[in-house]
Amino acid sequence: MNNIIKRTLTGIIFVAVLFGSIFFNQYTFFALFLLITIGAINEYFTLIKEKIAPQRVLGTLCAASLFIASFAHVNYAYYKIYAISLGLAFLIFIAELYRKKENPFNNIAHTLTGIFYTAIPFSALNYIVYWGGDTYLPTILACIFILIWSNDTFAFIWGVSFGKHKLFERISPNKSWEGSIGGGLSTIIIAYFISRYITDIETVDWVIMAVIIVFTGSLGDLTESLLKRSLNIKDSGNILPGHGGILDRFDALLIAIPFIFVFMLFKC
Repeated sequence: MNNIIKRTLTGIIFVAVLFGSIFFNQYTFFALFLLITIGAINEYFTLIKEKIAPQRVLGTLCAASLFIASFAHVNYAYYKIYAISLGLAFLIFIAELYRKKENPFNNIAHTLTGIFYTAIPFSALNYIVYWGGDTYLPTILACIFILIWSNDTFAFIWGVSFGKHKLFERISPNKSWEGSIGGGLSTIIIAYFISRYITDIETVDWVIMAVIIVFTGSLGDLTESLLKRSLNIKDSGNILPGHGGILDRFDALLIAIPFIFVFMLFKC
């Protein structure tokens, strides 16, 4: 199958499943993103397994429990599952005593890094979809995805059309300052138009979120590029034909969402 057709079909299915799960109800949102969290951390563990021996089972359980805990907290005001996550995190140190692997603290560090890099951002989505209240607001999260994709898409368009000055050549030689600036301005304009129709959040807050996404989303893309370059690979996986892996599709979100979450906490 032609790669463009493959990418297009995969993209349509991906967006349909993602938005369908978000908009149907909070339980389909929970189910999808729990699977994504588990898939993302295991993809990370698979990437590094040639050099490091992460604790895949404990790391996955800790990541899953963290996502479940955040969902239980916002939906049922039940926070004690966080204690399970904390216990599992420290159990990783104890388990390494019995594994007899080389570089034990590298194994511990990368297991915890996988949890921090994947589970914390996805868990924060549980709070963002409620945006400081007790009403499920799927439209807000959907629009955040639109802003993230807009930044990436318009940065590519502007970069191809006008890009001359390299943004971060050491890590991503195809990115340019012109593309980054053009993508950023386009995203802010789109955020303004979104605010005209989605009034759960004030216009100024949509614009601030767009600015956060412009900076941190681009850095999230570069962070994952740094990871792949350090491992000498092109894609993080092949679960999405033509698009790579889970980390490839959510790289911008993984860095942007924690900052949006912090903004939400201070705003609300």
